[in-house]
Amino acid sequence: MRKPIIAANWKMNKGPAETEDFLKGLISKIGKATDKCDVVIAPPFVSLPTATKLLASHDVSVAAQNVSQYDAGAYTGEINVMMLKELYVPYVIIGHSERRAIFGETDEVLNAKMHKVRETNLKAIFCIGETLEEREAGQLDEVLRRQLTEGLKGLSEKDVLETVLAYEPVWAIGTGVTASPEQAQEAHAKVRVILAESFGGEVADKVRIQYGGSVKPDNAAELLAQPDIDGALVGGASMEVGSFLQIIENGSSAAAQ
Repeated sequence: MRKPIIAANWKMNKGPAETEDFLKGLISKIGKATDKCDVVIAPPFVSLPTATKLLASHDVSVAAQNVSQYDAGAYTGEINVMMLKELYVPYVIIGHSERRAIFGETDEVLNAKMHKVRETNLKAIFCIGETLEEREAGQLDEVLRRQLTEGLKGLSEKDVLETVLAYEPVWAIGTGVTASPEQAQEAHAKVRVILAESFGGEVADKVRIQYGGSVKPDNAAELLAQPDIDGALVGGASMEVGSFLQIIENGSSAAAQ
């Protein structure tokens, strides 16, 4: 049984003060939801210390939204894995479609980041997904296979088991358009087949695969009920405590089925 994992990706929103307000509200209302569902919050870098301090005694984890593939040196503006370790940040989002599209991060760069993350025993939320043009051209299989094969190249089975995958169709991110439960399930099943080819069926069966792309309280339950969808990477709907809690509750319900 794969435990659902619900992650909030705040992108470039919520400084330390807003982060504190949100997390105090979340902590006061989350109750026992984390018994059946892992919860992760990914604030901007400047808010990581606030988040880790507030959540230190609570069963909610913290993620960074990105990390450098380099250890140290003349890389202005970058943050390395050891800095995240020092802050007690256990998760890192790698390969979000905005990093790929806006900042030009290639499969090779993302693979280097994955190796840095695993060298320090951090856990990655590794994002994959196709553009609308690629889907319409019938390239879903090809894109997912390339992103997974190149992005996870050289990792061990243990590394992959410590990784959460996030399927995020680029055409559904921040657009209000959501992949249908059937479309999302089809893509998640393909991901599991590709994983099995590279790392074996046992690993593929155990790896958690989130769906990301305009997840909201009114569509989360149906998405999370699909057999190969093990959670959600939530953007806009994670910005408000009430809506994020509803999605967490949907994850807990899915785990109970």
